[in-house]
Amino acid sequence: MTSHASDQVPLQALIVDYGGVLTEAVRPSMQTWMAAEHVDPEHWRDLMHAWLRTGGEHNPLHDLETGAISGPEFEQVLARELAQRGSTGVVPDGLLSRMFVEPVLEADMFDVLRRAKASGLKTGLLSNSWANSYERDGWDDLFDAVVISGEVGLRKPDPEIFLLIARQLGVPPQACVFVDDIRPNIRGAAGVGMVGILHTDAATTLTELAALFDWPDLAPA
Repeated sequence: MTSHASDQVPLQALIVDYGGVLTEAVRPSMQTWMAAEHVDPEHWRDLMHAWLRTGGEHNPLHDLETGAISGPEFEQVLARELAQRGSTGVVPDGLLSRMFVEPVLEADMFDVLRRAKASGLKTGLLSNSWANSYERDGWDDLFDAVVISGEVGLRKPDPEIFLLIARQLGVPPQACVFVDDIRPNIRGAAGVGMVGILHTDAATTLTELAALFDWPDLAPA
């Protein structure tokens, strides 16, 4: 699904999310963790929905993503909140590392970034981090700008983080295409004028990028 900006200008930049776009979907890793530690998926969904719907100060998820609290601090809060909902026995220490296994990279998405660079487009990475570490080898050649939420104190879908990466790329938001696997983040990007692509799989995203950038040979057969 593509969300188009209202004021069309020539497209000059391609910005992508990390987890679930440059890597395979993160959901299977989460499901494996929940099964291994006997976390009720309904308890998990209820907690995430509560945090995602709540703005303002002292939201643990927002605080983690903006770097206001550390990973270990969030692990303590998360284990306690899950226990209050009935999923007891989750050990806080090392919880985030158990939730996220080593990601499998999506080679096709890295290839399209190289294609974008070679064609003269600016490229950017925009990621909400859960105190994650990133394998950054080759990033200097691949990206013109990298914005990680915990490093800048902002998070998607707040408008300011989209405007920040556009400034770092030196292009107006309306000249940017943004790819993410989370629908509210796509809405946030479109809200500042970007063209948003909701990523469900690499083949579908490649087809949409081929149409936007007039790369007919990019679309899968």
